[in-house]
Amino acid sequence: MRVVITDYTFPTLEVEERILAEAGVELMGAQCKSVDLLKDLVRDADAVITQFAPINADVIGCMERARAIVRYGIGVDNVDLAAARARNIPVCNVPDYCIDEVADHTLAMMLGLLRGVTENSAKVRSGSWGLAVPLDRMRCLRDLAVGIIGFGRIGREVASRLAPFKCRRLVFDPMVAPEAVRQFGCEPVSLDELLAAADVVTLHCPSNEQTRGLLGRERIAAMKAGAALVNVGRGDLVDPDALTDALARGHLSAAALDVFQPEPIPADHPILKMDQVIVAAHVASASVPAVRKLRETAAQIAVLAVQGQTLPNVVNP
Repeated sequence: MRVVITDYTFPTLEVEERILAEAGVELMGAQCKSVDLLKDLVRDADAVITQFAPINADVIGCMERARAIVRYGIGVDNVDLAAARARNIPVCNVPDYCIDEVADHTLAMMLGLLRGVTENSAKVRSGSWGLAVPLDRMRCLRDLAVGIIGFGRIGREVASRLAPFKCRRLVFDPMVAPEAVRQFGCEPVSLDELLAAADVVTLHCPSNEQTRGLLGRERIAAMKAGAALVNVGRGDLVDPDALTDALARGHLSAAALDVFQPEPIPADHPILKMDQVIVAAHVASASVPAVRKLRETAAQIAVLAVQGQTLPNVVNP
């Protein structure tokens, strides 16, 4: 029995090798993101673990023995779920790792924007002293409304972390009952209401057919003037050109982006020259415990698959 790992960002595959070896399963690890090469790589795999490689319909069509595709992560936007379903191949994710890490990172980015943390640090390092941003850029969460788009595990943890800051918390998630939102002390609202009222908008929804391009030019224009945007979800939730334009014109006051479209951000992208933008390299999920749990869970699901056992976290039933 063989498990193929298409790509990974870890130094080694020791964690996965140990778990698979204990189950008598062979591991083949690769760093492959080419569709043509992926076709051959996955052909005789009994299970496939993937991180960022494009597991599209062509790649899935070449899987002759696969009993599962397992994604290192919560989102599964690099896997064609419909194509896998058509081949009766379950796709599994790891939905309960890095929840606290991403929620913490969201608050860090939000506070960094509202308190001008990076600009004030850069000013002092340059040899200057004093406030680095206009006074109206130094804002207090107590006086603001925060709009949370997506109220799953991470969105709820963000809401809980915001409660002690005494801000108004608006939530849009059509998949969550209003009563569940109110239980967290938040206000369920429509997307239009949230965009019009929120001083900070933070994104915590998955990337799928319904959410890609969620914040395009029209919706960004509908955001409250001077609002800030935090995106630790997926880069394709936001139109990068519309966001760049809104920041350049001052319609949005600031943005904090752990994700972007495309990734990595092109080195010459104008958004990298904007002082009011905090950027990071898709690292919100990072911590030693989170990465360990991610890797162990993915390997354990692969073992269950090759053993023909019931699988958890199937996202394309």
